[in-house]
Amino acid sequence: MKYVRMPIEIESPEEQGYDTIRFNLSESSMRDRKLSDLGLGFDDLLLMYGVHRGAPGLRALIAKQANVAEADVLTTAGAAGALFIIATTLLDKGDHLVVVRPNYATNIETPRAIGCDIAYVDLKFEEGFRLDIDRLEALIRTNTKLISVTTPHNPTGVALKEAHLKRLIAVAEKRGVHLLVDETYREMSFVPKLPVAASLSPHAISVASMSKSYGIPGIRVGWIVNRDPKLMERFLAAKEQIGICGSIVDEHIAEAALKQSAGWLGSVERTNREALATVEAWLGKEPRLEWVRPEGGCVCFPRIKAGAGIDTDRFYRALQTDHATAVGPGHWFEQDRRFMRIGFGWPLPAELSGGLAAISASLDGARR
Repeated sequence: MKYVRMPIEIESPEEQGYDTIRFNLSESSMRDRKLSDLGLGFDDLLLMYGVHRGAPGLRALIAKQANVAEADVLTTAGAAGALFIIATTLLDKGDHLVVVRPNYATNIETPRAIGCDIAYVDLKFEEGFRLDIDRLEALIRTNTKLISVTTPHNPTGVALKEAHLKRLIAVAEKRGVHLLVDETYREMSFVPKLPVAASLSPHAISVASMSKSYGIPGIRVGWIVNRDPKLMERFLAAKEQIGICGSIVDEHIAEAALKQSAGWLGSVERTNREALATVEAWLGKEPRLEWVRPEGGCVCFPRIKAGAGIDTDRFYRALQTDHATAVGPGHWFEQDRRFMRIGFGWPLPAELSGGLAAISASLDGARR
């Protein structure tokens, strides 16, 4: 496979150095939590090889949330690990993939590394970033193996309606292809939450993780949900050849966190709604930007208006150099740099307000 490093990773806060950033609006998750939040003891934890499919207690909790059987759940090294397993299991060089764009970079870059033929369903700002299912279906070929979508969507925060999800599943069933639904933001929704796609059809594959809604990306726990036993055996084979099993420590933490999910997710929803209101109020007073209001997740994807007279390169230089503020520039998602992903769930309220003010000040200094 021809691996290429992605801009979203090369320019990430981890690579840049968190100590160089004052206002970090580039994160796509909720605020990171400490291990002490869980009150766990590890002295008696046996550091053995884990169950290859994932810790039974953890899988049972995931299955209950997803309304599937425990056998339909496979834990992975984060959602990124899940996406890698799915792509390398279902796709070979020359196979065809239909994928939504913009998208989380791994959903596109791993199939590229495999050598797939890729058709893009480009979401348009002017259409509210809505997925045109007719346009998507028209791109399916005889050698199409996978359709890849996300909801709520990263980076826009736009969500599918249940009727549209069911229509996508019907398209996949009719055309004999698998439908990957990246549901990493499912637990963070400002509109009615959809059923887990994999619970609706064996053709659907759902992916999620502990990283975004739960704010514990450091434990690297995600999962695949699918109701096709033969396909799940293939996914298990891939997982075993990559790393045999998950980390006993990570899965122990994940299980404890999921047992507290009701309290955690209630707090996340309150924080998220307050943060979104802050962003919305700021954008209401910032005439040089326009956006599509997100329906889920903890990010939005505004853009600089075409007639605003802003030099985007000067804007990003000022934002980083003069204000030590990080956002996700459009090129992270193969979009025009007028776009920027703003993560509003991760920063504390004062940091969010400071970062938004820094964006406005950088726009002031980037006039042509």
